[in-house]
Amino acid sequence: MRNKYMVAYDIANPTRLRKVFQAMRGFGDPIQLSIFLCDLSATERVLLSIKLNELIHHREDRVLIVNLGPSTGSSTDRIDIMGRQELPETPRAVII
Repeated sequence: MRNKYMVAYDIANPTRLRKVFQAMRGFGDPIQLSIFLCDLSATERVLLSIKLNELIHHREDRVLIVNLGPSTGSSTDRIDIMGRQELPETPRAVII
C-alpha cells in the first residue's frame, strides 16, 4: 500500500539545500519552496529517510515528514491551498 507524505525541510547550507532538493525530486513533486508531496510505499519511505539522513546536518537542518494517509483515499483533501491551486496528479517512481 502506498501512502501520501508531505515533506518540508529547512536546510541551512545552500550546497546541502541543492542536494536535498535534487534527492527529493526522485521521490515526489515540489508543491512549494522546500515542500514536496510524495506518494511512497513503505520501502520507498525508508529509502527517503536514509537518503535525507545522509544529506542533512543534524544540528543545523530540519526535515519534517508528515504521513497524510493512503494515496487512494482523501489524503490530498487534507491540504488546503490558497492562491495557485497546482498539486501533482500523477505518482512518481523513486530514482536511485
